Amino acid sequence: MNILHVSAECYPIAKVGGLADVVGSLPKYQNKLGVTSEVVMPFYDNAFTKSNKFKTISSSKVRLGVFDLDVNILMLENNDLGFDLFLVDIPTLLFKDYVYSSNDTERFLAFQIAVLDWVLQKEKRPKVVHCHDHHTGLIPFMMDQCYKYSELKNVATITTIHNAQYQGWFSHDKVYMIPEFDFTQVGLIDWNHQINPLAAAIKCAWKVTTVSPSYMEELKSNANGLESLLSHESAKCVGILNGIDTQVWNTETDNYIIKNYTQKTLDAGRKANKEWLCKEFGLNPQKPLFSFIGRLVGEKGADLFPQIFDAALQHLDISILLLGSGQKDIEGALEMLTYKYKGDYSTYIGYDERLAHIIYAGADFLLMPSRVEPCGLNQMYALRYGTIPIVNSVGGLKDTVIDVEGGGFGFVHHQLNTETVVKTIERATLLYDDQKEFNKIRNLIMQIDHSWDSSAKAYINLYKSLKK
Repeated sequence: MNILHVSAECYPIAKVGGLADVVGSLPKYQNKLGVTSEVVMPFYDNAFTKSNKFKTISSSKVRLGVFDLDVNILMLENNDLGFDLFLVDIPTLLFKDYVYSSNDTERFLAFQIAVLDWVLQKEKRPKVVHCHDHHTGLIPFMMDQCYKYSELKNVATITTIHNAQYQGWFSHDKVYMIPEFDFTQVGLIDWNHQINPLAAAIKCAWKVTTVSPSYMEELKSNANGLESLLSHESAKCVGILNGIDTQVWNTETDNYIIKNYTQKTLDAGRKANKEWLCKEFGLNPQKPLFSFIGRLVGEKGADLFPQIFDAALQHLDISILLLGSGQKDIEGALEMLTYKYKGDYSTYIGYDERLAHIIYAGADFLLMPSRVEPCGLNQMYALRYGTIPIVNSVGGLKDTVIDVEGGGFGFVHHQLNTETVVKTIERATLLYDDQKEFNKIRNLIMQIDHSWDSSAKAYINLYKSLKK
């Protein structure tokens, strides 16, 4: 069975959010299970492409409306990713140093057309084209409806929704850029009087998946305008929980962290990582260290962080360390707190992969008060490294974290407001004070299996079941 994953992001080639981690792991684990799983994505001007070698396997033109653009399909040489990687090089559109830009409609539409043109040429065509998020959402429609791709009509398509808040909308005046199709079928790509790639994918893909079972249910009532469509198409929708790459996220071999450790050496290993963090950011290693890693946006509950941190630091003897970036007003408010709570609170505005790994290995608790969390990987990384998650009961967080008061191993709150989150932080400090129980839970969570093994099997079983 040949599977072709099509995505705008893939770790470690280009990463903005959790989408990249999934596409960088799922094909690797599928290949281990005996299928042939490949990835095709845009060719960006970034550190990965500058430091690796590629061979051109195809050169042609891609038609975007009235324009013919040069396109090369490149294949990564000296590949140790665990899957074959192909990059679509359209120099005039895709060759940028960042994944997203102001003309993404044209960029990702040209990318999708170029991918299907290449699939038509392939000696061995995929059995399944697995599309990820709205950037690839028009592929199922084009395979089913565009005259040019009639030979691909019987190739199965799956769309995975990683985040339904972003749908790739554009106006009907750009419909001419899509290869010719029977215009009576334009309703398949329309939603609310706009062309909506994610809606088109939901309508046209053979199956639709999301990255956790709970998120699939939540989308029927909160999908940024697609609620009724997802309810209508619910028979072909399924939630499959993401996994994590346990080869990358491994405390014994992680080259980023200060001291490697196992379950048996957990105390010494985590102590060394915590002490490094506290020295680097001027914090007290004797206090419980709460952390956050991620985007500073409302989706993540980050707009409440200034009030939450202020209230928690006033009343509790704790330290807080934040790594992230996002809305400038949130960044500014969080940086202001560093002056008020010097020695107890610090921020790193931006992103640093090494620092993220050390935080997972050294912080005592990870905060994830998300309003929306389709799956969440950070809580899985934290569990793997022995850091106890504190989460809002939504999406994949609900599926992966059970509260200690229910016999579980984390802290769960069911409302998102300052008072509720601070009370949950206070509950966590009480656990920290009971070091025997605290260490018992840390040891327990490192044993939880959130690897891609079971998720990869679930996707393969889904592929095998596909019927139009």
